[in-house]
Amino acid sequence: MEQENEIIAEVMKNGPLLIHGNITVKDKEGNESKRENVTAFCRCGVSKNKPYCDGAHYNINFKG
Repeated sequence: MEQENEIIAEVMKNGPLLIHGNITVKDKEGNESKRENVTAFCRCGVSKNKPYCDGAHYNINFKG
């Protein structure tokens, strides 16, 4: 029996939520995209590439 790869969620201090592993992201319209290795999700709310992090948290001195 093949074991599935583990998915790890890591909250970065003052930065994004990192998801380690292969995942599928579904948007509000139901479109799916495959992401591999590490995916960074925005936590600050300022990214112009939501739901993904674009580094905007550095510019606003995000704390979280």
